[in-house]
Parts: sequence; C-alpha cells; structure tokens
Amino acid sequence: MASVLIVDDSQFIRQTLAQILQTSEYEVIGEAATGTEAVAKYRLLRPDLVIMDVTMPEMDGIQALKCIHSEFQDAQIVMCSTVSQQRMMVKAIESGAKDFIVKPFHKTTVLDTVHRLFRKPI
Repeated sequence: MASVLIVDDSQFIRQTLAQILQTSEYEVIGEAATGTEAVAKYRLLRPDLVIMDVTMPEMDGIQALKCIHSEFQDAQIVMCSTVSQQRMMVKAIESGAKDFIVKPFHKTTVLDTVHRLFRKPI
C-alpha cells in the first residue's frame, strides 16, 4: 500500500483527496496546509507520494517541490491547481513534479494519475 502526503491550504480539498485515495487502497499518512509544513512532514514521514497544491501561504508549492527535490531526488510529487494556473503547472513539471491534476478534480482523474505513477491498472 503506497503512502501519501496531501498538501493544500484548503481542508476541504485535503479531505476530498483523502477520501478518493482511501477508496483505492492508498494510505494517507499525513496532511499539510503550507509548503513549509509540507517540507517538514516529508522529511519526517517519507511518503511514497505527495499531492500538493501550487498556491499556498508561507511557501508555495513550487518552492516546496524544489526544496523536497533538493534533498530527495526520488520524491514522487504530483501538483494540483486550477486551469488558470497552467503556466505554474509547466513550471512545476520543469522543477521535478511527476504529473499534475487540474482542479476541480474528479475521482477518476486523481486515481488515473496516481495509478500511472505506481503503474497500477485502473
């Protein structure tokens, strides 16, 4: 069972993602509301996957992604954001994100993306 850290400043989004992932046998081992908290929790928990929002207070998702990748080159990070932030998504991929999910997301989109990373059939 793959472990997941969910990072978003919206508690509703974190809960929604957790519910989606838990229906498909992923274990949500932690949550964070800021990029700074995400980096600290990644160091502590070493999850198999991080799903992280781009726009957050203190440290945005791109900065957190770069910080995590500077210490853990094999980190699997999927970014999520709205369609209006497509330039940020390109920057995220260039910075090391494995994929991205566009908000508002649907269960199948989230699971398709995560399954691809772990090469699981849908």
